[in-house]
Amino acid sequence: MEYSYPFSTDWSTEEIVDVVQFFEGIEKAYEKGIKREVMLAKYRRFKEIVPSQAEEKSIFREFEEASGYISYPVVKQTKEAEDGMIIKVTPRNGH
Repeated sequence: MEYSYPFSTDWSTEEIVDVVQFFEGIEKAYEKGIKREVMLAKYRRFKEIVPSQAEEKSIFREFEEASGYISYPVVKQTKEAEDGMIIKVTPRNGH
């Protein structure tokens, strides 16, 4: 991918890596699908780093502007799905 991932300069290197891995999971959900348990683990770790709903929305917006991928449908599907399911989101804009 030829874009940068959103992150905060307040985060440690490990936290930045974990947030990037979360967004890579978002990409995978659009491109080929990702196991629900894997995506849920990535999201839970993301929420440890970004507990604020407002900050989450801001970071999701930054990622969408940079990549074209919308995080919310992936997170919503991950929360609603059952273990063992594959999270796969179809892009609306033909991305």
